[in-house]
Amino acid sequence: MAWAGLALGAAGCTGTEFDGLLGKPPRPADAIRVTPGDGDKNVRAHERLEVRVPAGRLESVKVVRSQDARETEVPGRIGEDGTTWRPVARGPLALAAKYTVDAVALDGHGRRTARHTTFTTFVPDERLIAYVAPENRATVGTGMIVSLEFNREVADRKAVQRAVRVTAEPGVEIRPHWFGSTRLDFRPEKYWRPGTEVTVDLGLRDVRAAPGVYGLQDRTVSFTIGRSQVSVVDAAEHTMKVRRDGKVISTVPITAGAPKTPTYNGRMVVTEMLEMTRMNSRTVGFGGEYDIPDVPHAMRLTTSGTFLHGNYWAPDAPGKTNVSHGCVGLRDVKGGSPRTPAGWFFDRSLVGDVVEVVRSKDKKVAPDNGLSGWNMTWQEWTTGKKPEKAGKAGKAGKKEGRETGRPEAKRPKP
Repeated sequence: MAWAGLALGAAGCTGTEFDGLLGKPPRPADAIRVTPGDGDKNVRAHERLEVRVPAGRLESVKVVRSQDARETEVPGRIGEDGTTWRPVARGPLALAAKYTVDAVALDGHGRRTARHTTFTTFVPDERLIAYVAPENRATVGTGMIVSLEFNREVADRKAVQRAVRVTAEPGVEIRPHWFGSTRLDFRPEKYWRPGTEVTVDLGLRDVRAAPGVYGLQDRTVSFTIGRSQVSVVDAAEHTMKVRRDGKVISTVPITAGAPKTPTYNGRMVVTEMLEMTRMNSRTVGFGGEYDIPDVPHAMRLTTSGTFLHGNYWAPDAPGKTNVSHGCVGLRDVKGGSPRTPAGWFFDRSLVGDVVEVVRSKDKKVAPDNGLSGWNMTWQEWTTGKKPEKAGKAGKAGKKEGRETGRPEAKRPKP
């Protein structure tokens, strides 16, 4: 009977009576404190993510980031004293994301408390996007320059540059160069070695590029360097020597720019290849001199409109005289043919191949007109400064700088 009474007494003891013995358990929000706070919105990237307990110790913490319809667990670590949890990576919070925190803690009496919180981060109105050349998984020529064109002006160039990494296998030094506030190019000192694998890692997501402007992309672009092909156009001789892997494989007759519309000198890179395209003089700043709807085998060399292309309308010009409006023309037929010099060259070319023009009666192409950065010395590329020159040579350099700063739009044509 005595044991029964004791059992009944124990069964009748309430949780409130135990609370009186052990102390009333704190509310979850007091026992487990989460920063940023539960339900917070527009949390800025610089704010610190932390879970802590004023007493007792944390037993477990799980933080999940939801961004772009994808959930990712945020790696973190509970401190040695068990009172705090912080992310392993001390970088900024992701923007336009929702964070979910689930934490469990033990107080000094061994009682568990659980807490579930959420917060959302700031959604920028303006996003920075980089358009990368060349395309992912492309095989390109040895003169290819990695070029990033941004959709918005970059005020913090250092932050953006740190977020872009270009590597190669086999390894080679690769350096960046800014052309204005919307373009960042990368190249080695000399043309790439054939067979090189190049990787471009864009870690631009949430990088602050300018006040109110944040990067959007986390992606990787990779491409392969193919064989070497460098072609030298001699505008005075009306020929083009095609050199493959260091050996001349053909000398092709060409027609370059006429005396009043000469072709740029310098090294240019093939950036686009078109089996057929229309060329209209009005689109490059001329009047109505020409409008050819079916120019065959067209390879773009500059942004301003210099092409190397097939020419069927002046069949006697290649090898004899310069008649173009700035482009380099190779003999072809209407509709194009693989058996013509233009077709032969087109079929053996890659985006990234180099075409160098010499002995033309025009200035050297500007380094930001297309992928013409090979016309800069390594010192100019890496420092942004031209080598110092003295006397007349220095004056000539200044004159060239003024000329290359002029608008390039009213240039090359067929």
